[in-house]
Amino acid sequence: MLPTVTIAGGGLAGTEAAWQLAERGIHVVLYEMRPVRTTDAHQTDRLAELVCSNSLKSDQHPSASWLLKEELRRLDSLLLRAAAAARVPGGQALTVDRNVFAAEVTNAIEGHPRIEIRREELTQVDPASITIIATGPLTSDNLANSIGALTGAGRLFFYDSISPIVDATTIDRAIAFPASRYDKSLDGTGDYLNCPFNKAEYEHFIDELMAANAVESHIPNDVPYFEACLPIEEIARRGRDTLRFGPMKPMGLTDPRTGRRPWAAVQLRQENLRADSYNLVGFQNHLRFGEQKRIMRLIPGLENAEFLRYGQIHRNTYINAPQLLNATLQLREHPGIFFAGQISGVEGYVESIATGLAAGRLVAAWVKGEPLKPFPRETAIGSLLHYISHADLKHYQPANIAFDLFPSLETPLRDRRERQIAVCELASSALSAYVGPA
Repeated sequence: MLPTVTIAGGGLAGTEAAWQLAERGIHVVLYEMRPVRTTDAHQTDRLAELVCSNSLKSDQHPSASWLLKEELRRLDSLLLRAAAAARVPGGQALTVDRNVFAAEVTNAIEGHPRIEIRREELTQVDPASITIIATGPLTSDNLANSIGALTGAGRLFFYDSISPIVDATTIDRAIAFPASRYDKSLDGTGDYLNCPFNKAEYEHFIDELMAANAVESHIPNDVPYFEACLPIEEIARRGRDTLRFGPMKPMGLTDPRTGRRPWAAVQLRQENLRADSYNLVGFQNHLRFGEQKRIMRLIPGLENAEFLRYGQIHRNTYINAPQLLNATLQLREHPGIFFAGQISGVEGYVESIATGLAAGRLVAAWVKGEPLKPFPRETAIGSLLHYISHADLKHYQPANIAFDLFPSLETPLRDRRERQIAVCELASSALSAYVGPA
């Protein structure tokens, strides 16, 4: 009889790992502490709840994000199927209704006969048990201390942010207009609402945003932010026009009221299938709620906006993976303990799903006494696992999938798109060889 596998965490990585194991005939005990214990970011007790954006990023060939999702689809990822069922308009991004997505995953996991869900906090890691730790960036202190004791390594952490969500009925549609950048929407109607600024409006917004920085922060000065998800006030500190070349860039947009490109723009992305709420893309912040409401209402089209959720900051905890893990996600000193998701040092929804899928498949082989084969370096999954197990120990920071994580092509190509296509083709061939015949 095959041993039972313990999984800590019912997020993206934990549920994907549980599904992959159960589908391979292995019994799983999945621990999820919500709703017995909540976190600062979660709002429900559903499995695989998306706490930040509702976008799984680009689904356009030949991007690195597309390639990672394509590999997951080929490997029968439960969560990619859930994302397809929950998809809402989002231009070239795979954007989902977060409630439908979580419900799809929760129903599948709860309905699987080989998955037992325990709604309680797992506080200790047993080195004698086969375990996948997938508790994510909001790992409880008790479990984090147990992990620290097991690994002998101090906890690493950085602060991450989530964007505000606004009631759709309070958006002024006479100002906010539907469009995707360069008209690249799925149906040609524009998958985003865009709030356009003229120069004077933008300058006033920046003045007020910078003044709000005087509000006392609860974040220690010596704690780093994740560079790919900086609060808007942190971006603004780097220069008055920095936001215009970042989350407020107006490129590819034309304001129908003027027939010209706006000076700056805030994009609103549909949150759910009912389209009754929108999130402010890239507008994560750590302003006090009262100040946040006042400043966000300076955005043209949001003068009377009602906010369903304000931007927030939460702590992300992760281990020093290149010091502790090998390319099969095992602790080097305790090979029966595997890590997956953001606690392993990947950043992003799809990256978390990918490490969960990899952990599930690798643990299944471990349980059955089969040799563990790391994912090929040429694949997106393999490149991601290679990064977290081989990155610089002293300057390790979580990473999203990107082409610079892949090995160099034997024959260099100068054209960027041709180079990306070649990487994707090589990854596809490598994955086929790795998986073998169906």
